[in-house]
Amino acid sequence: MEKLNSKKKIAVFISGRGSNLKNLIDYSKLKKSSFEINLVLSNKSNAKGLKYAKTNKIKKYVFEKKLSLFEKEALRLIKKFDINIVCLAGFMRVLTPIFLKKVKIPVINIHPSLLPRLKGLNTHLRAIKAKHKYSGCTVHFVEEKLDSGKIITQKKIRILKKDNPETLAKKILKLEHKAYIEALEKII
Repeated sequence: MEKLNSKKKIAVFISGRGSNLKNLIDYSKLKKSSFEINLVLSNKSNAKGLKYAKTNKIKKYVFEKKLSLFEKEALRLIKKFDINIVCLAGFMRVLTPIFLKKVKIPVINIHPSLLPRLKGLNTHLRAIKAKHKYSGCTVHFVEEKLDSGKIITQKKIRILKKDNPETLAKKILKLEHKAYIEALEKII
């Protein structure tokens, strides 16, 4: 008797190096994982993360021109591959309200700050300049307003006096890898 695969199907949207994508792929191969990565979409043909999709024989697509084309094709592919959840992992575009209404499945994002603090870009520099004692990362549901969706999980770390934006970014990236998996397992 053939065993049915009960793992949830995930699409990951990326724009850059893909360290969160790699981490999700690596975890998805474990027996205990309740998800698999079935689709990778990028808005940048030079996104380094695309190599992880290729290496792991995951379908990958790039739509660089217009966000509207990216979203149209993403919706088509999500339906075609029967995707259950979309993960934004370093995807540097803001999805439109139209896409979010049409997608009909959860879209989650990882953000390098303790939301609702420090929405948007340059969070590490802003946290240091504001003399915050802690920073971290947040995995949240994506809604129309930027970085405002319901929080799924957060991880925090102390900001040391010797920290600069680069050292803080490295420490938070390690937290992101744990947080994204924890959040996915939590909502599945």
